[in-house]
Amino acid sequence: MLYILLFVILAACFLLGMTWMRVGLFNLSGSAMENWLRKVTGTPLKGMIAGIAMTAVLQSSSAVTVIAVGLVSARILSFPQTIGIILGTNIGTTITLEFFTFDLSKIIIPLLTIGVILQFFRRTKLKSWSFIFMGIGIIFAAMNGFEWLSSRLADIDYIQNLIYVMRGNASIAFLIGVFLTALIQSSTVMTGIAMSFLGAGIFPLETGIAIMLGANIGTCATALLAGIGAGREARLTAYAHMWLNIGGAVLFLPFIHFLAGVSSTLTSEPGTQLAHASVIYNLVCSLLVFPFANRFSHFISWMHGKEKQ
Repeated sequence: MLYILLFVILAACFLLGMTWMRVGLFNLSGSAMENWLRKVTGTPLKGMIAGIAMTAVLQSSSAVTVIAVGLVSARILSFPQTIGIILGTNIGTTITLEFFTFDLSKIIIPLLTIGVILQFFRRTKLKSWSFIFMGIGIIFAAMNGFEWLSSRLADIDYIQNLIYVMRGNASIAFLIGVFLTALIQSSTVMTGIAMSFLGAGIFPLETGIAIMLGANIGTCATALLAGIGAGREARLTAYAHMWLNIGGAVLFLPFIHFLAGVSSTLTSEPGTQLAHASVIYNLVCSLLVFPFANRFSHFISWMHGKEKQ
């Protein structure tokens, strides 16, 4: 029971770190990025580039999708303009996972120390940097904690049974990824936890990829919640995000072993293999849909066209 409690605490710390880093980054560039987003979404290509850039800066595909939903709700953007943004967010979010593959354990204490010191300054920019430094420090401390804790959790009988089921059934691992990500509202956190477990050798890469595919669907819950009461066009943006990720998961689930094989040829580090698999998956899905961006928007409008305002 103690290890389960520690897992919940570490997950909360990971989420807190992501939130603080996101807050700091948004305070430094959020308003400028929103204004820029309004100006550069004339074509699907421009929208996709904008989505990649904003997600890389804000470190959250959900945050960028929610911003897009809000701009559509305010009639600043139209629904078709957001298709490119959505395709870009799925690519941009993989940058965060690649960032997690670096070993920053030696500078966790300095990052946290600098972050705490900057909190005593009144300038908004310095406080924003404080949140960024503390967020990064907490994220990597939590990931180290997960790696240490994973072997202890694996000794618990019902956790062993769950891992055994996930090892033999990708669908179960996939559904767990969907459910837990919808619960914690972050695919990055969910996939980051899976990377830590992979690093400790708790389950194979195929299981981690199944969890990652599920996490990409679970993260759609944030945009769907943001779309409630926001008007039909805004909801269409949330639905487009959802169907893109569902379609990608359906496409890739039968080829998990192939994706694992490709990722394994790129690096020998298990956690990094999962980060690379996420890049390949999201890049392929977005590039497959990109040539048909306008048709995809028409399809979403047709599918949900009879909804009430």
